[in-house]
Amino acid sequence: MKILVALKRVADPDNANKVKIPASGDRVDTTGLEWKPNPFDEYALEAALRLTENGQQPKTRAGEVVVVTFGPKETETTLRAALATGADKAIRVDVPDDQLDGDLVARALKTLVDREKPDVVLMGKQAVDGDTNQVGQILAELLDWPQATFAATIEEENGALLVGREVDGGVAKLRVKLPAVVTVDLRIVAGASVYSLKTARTFKYNEGVRFAALPAIMAAKKKPLAEVKLADLTSDTKLKVTYSKFQAPPARKAGIKVKDVAELVEKLAKEAKVL
Repeated sequence: MKILVALKRVADPDNANKVKIPASGDRVDTTGLEWKPNPFDEYALEAALRLTENGQQPKTRAGEVVVVTFGPKETETTLRAALATGADKAIRVDVPDDQLDGDLVARALKTLVDREKPDVVLMGKQAVDGDTNQVGQILAELLDWPQATFAATIEEENGALLVGREVDGGVAKLRVKLPAVVTVDLRIVAGASVYSLKTARTFKYNEGVRFAALPAIMAAKKKPLAEVKLADLTSDTKLKVTYSKFQAPPARKAGIKVKDVAELVEKLAKEAKVL
């Protein structure tokens, strides 16, 4: 099985409180924040690695994992990290971060899929910076492939994937024939969430994503990493979505103390109007 995984770097989501918006409101200032892989994309990579191995022999890749990202030269750090954890090759689409939107990324990915011919495209359900949750769906439409979103579990079958989708109230099972597009949710990295045909169902992975050992980090430097120009993937690079202005949410009012339950109920009824 060949899997294409789309990765995006984002400003450290654990320090989102340090994001600033200048007085002009023309941008979001993330100066000083560390760049990290989008967490949901890391989960997609882990799922891809599990689907292309025997869980008891993770150092032997039974399939092929190709990772791709869009961005400037610095984003190659994200790709090298993915190669170190087990991906076979990487592709960087050279384009400034501020010249991308979901539709453009999906159209460029469609061309890459046509070239690479993977059996599955895996990606996170959304990026934690824009939270648009649209690239996977647009890509599936462009490819005319079946799709499964918000995947919590994936089991490989002959010519298909059995996907457990997170829905309100539980998990809905969906079988998609290959080739297909799958976007993953956070439970995909639980110990018993992803199984290839080679992995026994009695085997349990460690929770979370894997980390690369030093020898793997060194070996990743020799793995292929190609650069592609955005214009080589799509002739139409015009953005469909633009932002006119950014504005921070209003500051929350300070809380107040009440002397007893009766006063609390009165304020909830008359001021908060929730009763």
